[in-house]
Order: sequence, then C-alpha cells, then structure tokens
Amino acid sequence: MTLDQSIQTESAHPISNLPAQAESPRAGILIRCTPLPYDIAWSLQRACRTERAADRCQDLLLLLEHPPVFTVGRTTQDRHWPGESRLTQESGIPVIRTERGGSITYHGPGQLIGYPVLRLSDFCAGPKTYVHRLEDVIIGTLAEWGIAGHRRERLPGVWVGGAIPSKIASIGVRISHGITTHGFALNVCLDLAPFSYIVPCGIADCRVTSMAALLGEAPEMGTVQEKLAANFARRFHLDWAAQIGPDRFLGLMDPSPATTQESFPPRATHPQGVT
Repeated sequence: MTLDQSIQTESAHPISNLPAQAESPRAGILIRCTPLPYDIAWSLQRACRTERAADRCQDLLLLLEHPPVFTVGRTTQDRHWPGESRLTQESGIPVIRTERGGSITYHGPGQLIGYPVLRLSDFCAGPKTYVHRLEDVIIGTLAEWGIAGHRRERLPGVWVGGAIPSKIASIGVRISHGITTHGFALNVCLDLAPFSYIVPCGIADCRVTSMAALLGEAPEMGTVQEKLAANFARRFHLDWAAQIGPDRFLGLMDPSPATTQESFPPRATHPQGVT
C-alpha cells in the first residue's frame, strides 16, 4: 500500500471548499506540527521530498514553528553577520547553515513557518512565479486581519508600510529535481530582538515587524495557520484531503535507503532568494 492509499483511508476534513472550476483541485496533504527544532524539520522535509519525487505521496504543506535559531543561506556575505562563533556567543542562539537561497535570517517561537513540498511543474512555470504565488498566499492571509502586505521589486518576501517599509514575511526556497523544499516564514507574534544581531536577509537597514506589533495584540497561532492553509489551498488549487501530524506521515512511509541515508543535499538547482 502506498502512502497516498494509506492516508486516503482516513476521514478527510478539508480546510477550504473551493468553488467548482473547470479542473478539480488536486488532493494535498497538510501536516501541522508542534514546534520542531530546525534540523528535525529539515530531515522531515527531505523525507517528504523523497516520497514526492517517487510519486509515493501527494503534494504537501508543512506548517510549524521553530525554537530560536539563525539560518544561513547560500548568499550570506561576511557583512551580513558577525560570524558563527561570535553570533552564537553574543546571542546564545544556535546557527545552522542551510541549502536554501538567500542570506541569514532568524526563526523562533511565534513565527509561522511553511514548507511546501510540491512538484513545481504541476503548479508554476518556474521559480519566480512560484515565489510570487507564495507572496500572494501571505498577502491574502494578512488581509484577513486588515493588514496590507505588498511586494518590493527584487526583494522577495512580504512587506508592510509605505515610505519606510518593514518586512513581515520572508521567503527562501530550494528546487531540486523539480520538487520544492524550504518556503516562507510569517512573523505572527515573534520576538524581533534577535534580528538586531544580523543584517536580516542581507538587506541593509532592513526593518522587521510582526502581526502582533501592527495589531497591538497577538493573533492566535492556530487561527493564522488555518487561514494561511486555506489561502494556500485556494491559490495553488489544492484540496486538503488529509490533515496529519509528522509522526503519522513518517509511520506511513515505505522504508527507503534514500530517505534514511541521504547526505547533505547538493547545491540547489534554483536557489531562489530570500529570507
């Protein structure tokens, strides 16, 4: 029995019921996790990527939070941070070097992380279109709280404000063998202080903000997850045929040497920008 067949035996409770269209929505899997350390979430993404590349599962979206961590992307330059040992010593926060595009950023509790694992050619013409679609998902989610998000030319992510914009969401993706990993980070009620140790996303004078800072109160994370998952399903024309936890997903997977023995992934085929 394949992973898809196993999941389809469970009851489905889609987050969003899309209106009838010429083509029915694709079935997808929504994995909502409790907070996960970055390295564990990374391993989970790679396991999902292996399954999706082999057509043993449907397209996936992982939603979660991370404990405090700085992640260093492939375009990080010396001027963007004080270096690993000094940063860890000064902040008390661990540093992890990653395979994604973009520069250094910070993740922590109160930040909603989304890791889509999709066969890109089924949804978008290429990486640029994909990043724009992720931005649309976040902009649509912010709008439900009356927050006007927008893009900035050549600066992936979502911003708020006019003359002096602040970044509220970052995007950094990897596309390997046609399958997407990594994704986006939306600041919901995140402690923004750790950003002061770095040049966020490698953007000089980059201001960062959160939904809580703009609203004067913290939205409930579960509600933000639900709204974002619904917007993602709508924008990518998916129907969440299953909602499961990471343990259930891993338990359903067929044992595979590629899943258990994969080493540090090679350089991204398309190290699309971010953070």
